Amino acid sequence: MSENFEAAEPLLAEHAEIEHRLSDPSIHADPARARALGRRYAVLVPVARAYSAWRQATDDADAAAELAPDDESFAAELPVLRGAADAAAEHLRRVLVPRDPDDARDVIMEIKAGEGGEESALFAGDLLRMYLRYAERRGWAAEVLDATETGLGGFKDISVAIKARGSVAPADGVWAHLKYEGGVHRVQRVPVTESQGRIHTSAAGVLVMPEVEDAGEVEVDPNDLRIDVFRSSGPGGQSVNTTDSAVRITHLPTGIVVSCQNEKSQLQNKEQALRILRARLLAAAQVIADAEASELRHAQVRTVDRSERIRTYNYPENRIADHRTGFKAYNLDQVLDGDLDPVIRSLIDADEAERLATAGTR
Repeated sequence: MSENFEAAEPLLAEHAEIEHRLSDPSIHADPARARALGRRYAVLVPVARAYSAWRQATDDADAAAELAPDDESFAAELPVLRGAADAAAEHLRRVLVPRDPDDARDVIMEIKAGEGGEESALFAGDLLRMYLRYAERRGWAAEVLDATETGLGGFKDISVAIKARGSVAPADGVWAHLKYEGGVHRVQRVPVTESQGRIHTSAAGVLVMPEVEDAGEVEVDPNDLRIDVFRSSGPGGQSVNTTDSAVRITHLPTGIVVSCQNEKSQLQNKEQALRILRARLLAAAQVIADAEASELRHAQVRTVDRSERIRTYNYPENRIADHRTGFKAYNLDQVLDGDLDPVIRSLIDADEAERLATAGTR
């Protein structure tokens, strides 16, 4: 076969090196370093397996071609073996396309009501339930970090951490699937507050960020923080706490503001707020890096722009439409119940096609 996949060689060498290092018990004395190596190893395993499968399929096809002139059975098998080698080469070609290095990470998701008052807040709650049910279907764990509820049970804003259980391959990671959800989600329906039965359009914004696994991964200088405390409040401003347990952190260099009031302890709220702040700082740093070298992650950069309308949920027609891929289906009720896989698969496929096209032009 003419293709030799020289691009795989340094990755195979790195795979072998990391495999050797992970077998050394001393490396696990530094959990953060071990996690970083484990995450990189998970990226390289598919490359090593795909290369091995391609090498074996190619050797089988070459051996059959050599024996075919003298043995009819090999001649008859040759087309099948060549087809298998071609398929293995195509698979290897795909796994060699650099993927998002954060795909195996967990995420922090923020959902905020937009214009539309109570109806928008209710829709934000519907989106939250959709993502929680999707996470449940995939076997992920979800933890609400902070929420501001409204009187009718909606949310002005809510932050939730979604985590895989145990280590996963990058293709199965939480970020690999949910990174496409960032943007404006538009809903068309008759609000519960509408007495005339008219269809209204409102929206909610979603921001998805890869979670920082280790505090040292994103350095936050305490001198760069302004920390304010205040009393937690419930729907309609009703006080739910008689102590100043709620925390607002302002990161002075960037102007990022994070508030948390869900926990009863001021210390717990501060820790949650710092967790969200680190994720926002990591996301902001990645946007800058992507702007400087955006070829490979153009699609991911777009998805964290909350100003972009990405999807419409039309209740009267039971229709969901994603405006980036053209995906459309008439099972909105099932999607809202967590059946998001077909929608997200259309985005993963489009992203993969774009990355393959970009790699092919290099």
